[in-house]
Amino acid sequence: MLAAGTALAHHGWSEYDAAKPLNLSGTIVESGYTQPHGHVLLQSADKRWHVVLAPPSRMESRGLAKEALTSGAKVTVYGYPHRSKLDELRAERITIGEKTTELR
Repeated sequence: MLAAGTALAHHGWSEYDAAKPLNLSGTIVESGYTQPHGHVLLQSADKRWHVVLAPPSRMESRGLAKEALTSGAKVTVYGYPHRSKLDELRAERITIGEKTTELR
C-alpha cells in the first residue's frame, strides 16, 4: 500500500508538451537540490519560470553539483512546457557557463 501511494504522488511526464520545446535563458533566482527532482526558479527576460530538473543523484552522476545551481548564475535550459501550468518547464538539459548537462 505505501509503495502504491508513493507512486501515485509522483507526476507523469505526459503533463509536459514535447511537441513544443523551449530554449530559455536567464538567471537563477532560487534552486533546490531535493527529491524527487531538483528545481530552479529562472528569471528570463519576460517571465519567471519554475524549471523541473532531474533527481539529485542523476545530476550528481552527470557532473552537475549542487554548488553549480547558485542564485545569480546565468543558465540556459532546453525542455518542455507544462500543459496547464504556464510557468513550468521540464528541463532536458541545462547549460551553466560552458558546461551542458543532459538531465534525461
